[in-house]
Amino acid sequence: MMKKIGLLTSGGDAPGMNCAIRSVVRTSLGMGIDVCGIKRGFRGLYENDIMPLNARSVSGIINRGGTILRTIRFPEFKQMDVQEVCFRNLKDAGIDGLVVIGGDGSSRGAHAFHNNFNIPVGFIPASIDNDVYGTDYTVGFDTAVNTALDAIDKIRDTATSHERIFVVEVMGREHGFLALEVAIAAGAEVVVLPEKPITIQQIINVLETDRVRGKISSLIVVAEGAGKAHILANEINKEMPGAEARYCVLGYIQRGGIPTYQTRCLATMFGSEVVRGLLEGEKCFMTGISGKKIIRVPLEKVISSKIEISEEKIKLVDAMAI
Repeated sequence: MMKKIGLLTSGGDAPGMNCAIRSVVRTSLGMGIDVCGIKRGFRGLYENDIMPLNARSVSGIINRGGTILRTIRFPEFKQMDVQEVCFRNLKDAGIDGLVVIGGDGSSRGAHAFHNNFNIPVGFIPASIDNDVYGTDYTVGFDTAVNTALDAIDKIRDTATSHERIFVVEVMGREHGFLALEVAIAAGAEVVVLPEKPITIQQIINVLETDRVRGKISSLIVVAEGAGKAHILANEINKEMPGAEARYCVLGYIQRGGIPTYQTRCLATMFGSEVVRGLLEGEKCFMTGISGKKIIRVPLEKVISSKIEISEEKIKLVDAMAI
């Protein structure tokens, strides 16, 4: 019978991680299960940086971005001797199951840890990139989109006032899910994605068509993995003399900030469900959302499946740019 759960946040931070922490702790305590927080992800587990958590430990954090448990990337966790130390530390602390909150890389680490030591693992997807298979949305994605939109709305004001083209770079090294949603909601004329290469000439064609149609400013949203905003702006200025293209890199502001309503609710529901899953005997799974339903997905399926960018949404950006 499970008596104590370990909890850690891993990889890049995302708004709503604290909401998920709070939910895991309070759901567990309400069901008679003790919780230990592990500082700085898998590295903290390796260094035995483990502490008890109670209801007061998670008071006043539901509205805070980041993670009170801290987080760090720890590539050394791939090594078996490192995982062996982590497992011994778990056992010494009396921890029967582990909850991991993080993104795609963290899901793979959690899955490997379960496979190697048969420790029950529940995974909560938290990533501003929304790049985890098996869930419609990850914790933090909605907040990151709204943060980017808030900045772009302000950029639109000056772009229109000066009749300029603006290239805005958002996060997304390997996937363009964030860039695509931001482009749709911001009314961008062009979106540049890692999954959908586009040439400078294609971009110029769109911008020139915009001018013929009477547009006095244009917005291009580019995912960081598809190209750099300053390079693209310079190329536009070379190809379109007088265009006065400018660029803005939103960077790490997308990771922080007060979680939105959607992020808070999602994180709270995921946290509650992951505890229930562990107590019901689930061994290696992820909590997710499909439509309006909270679901459980085998972690093996999560890490072995590929999530695809929506062609329909890409077409929607083009359709709205007339």
